[in-house]
Amino acid sequence: MAATGGSDDEVHFDFFPLVRQYKSGRVERFFNFPPIPAGVDPATGVVSKDVVIDPANGLWARVFLPPGAAGKLPVVVYFHGGAYVIGSASDPMTHNYLNGLVAAANVLAVALEYRLAPEHPLPAAYDDSWEGLKWVASHATAGAGAADGAEPLLVDHGDFSRVFLAGGSAGGTIAHVMAVRAGEQGALPGGVGIKGTIVVHPYFSGAAEIGKEATTGKAEKAKADAFWRFLYPGSPGLDDPLSNPFSEAAGGSAARIAGDRVLVCVAEKDGLRDRGVWYYESLKASGRKRSSCRSASSASSASERPRAPAKEVSFP
Repeated sequence: MAATGGSDDEVHFDFFPLVRQYKSGRVERFFNFPPIPAGVDPATGVVSKDVVIDPANGLWARVFLPPGAAGKLPVVVYFHGGAYVIGSASDPMTHNYLNGLVAAANVLAVALEYRLAPEHPLPAAYDDSWEGLKWVASHATAGAGAADGAEPLLVDHGDFSRVFLAGGSAGGTIAHVMAVRAGEQGALPGGVGIKGTIVVHPYFSGAAEIGKEATTGKAEKAKADAFWRFLYPGSPGLDDPLSNPFSEAAGGSAARIAGDRVLVCVAEKDGLRDRGVWYYESLKASGRKRSSCRSASSASSASERPRAPAKEVSFP
């Protein structure tokens, strides 16, 4: 890995094909998605709009509204994937997926932007997402005409008795963590609660091996564990509640996840599939009766950005 050009060419951490960091601190990403501007989607008629939440931290959101929207609609708060190191609320996969979801399910969606590692190590992504979720919930008590900082699309069209969380890959893990935080009474402004959560191809880990991790998946687990330490140098370890929702350190918090339903989606070709199934089974064992699990036989979160099937998901 050593090179001739000094520290700017000497690799410190290498997680190709996602990210590489050099000893100089320079970061190289290998998926550079050109952002799609907000506006009217010609294929679905969905209207999207970017809103600044916290300019100091660069936090913003993209709001999606279905064509001809009238009255109040369920609110889906979405956290994009990308292993905490790539992706954006404006990248093509997130933008196009939410256009399709919003049109098919007739919901209002809010894609929250969060800061990426390694420049902003975890828990920055979780903290940013929590601030964004609180910002969304604050609109429940905003009156017509929108007070300072309120977004009219949310005030006019958001039904805050039907708020759902969703995300894929790292975003799926973020959705879980946000649902746990929201499960604490009075956590969100205006008494807003979470109706349900969709966790797609989540990125969980833990010190103990499960499933194929003990046999054919040892190398995959070792890489995932090293990646977690790279993402979160200050983490107490692999059983950190942010990584292992059913660890002793989590104190049973996962069982107190907000909402009355959880949909878990896993990909058969995903190296972390067994962790997703384990998460679902642990939820069921904890008494979470309204949980379901779906498996995509041809999908791999490494080659296909994860998302729930837009035409088959409803938000009652």
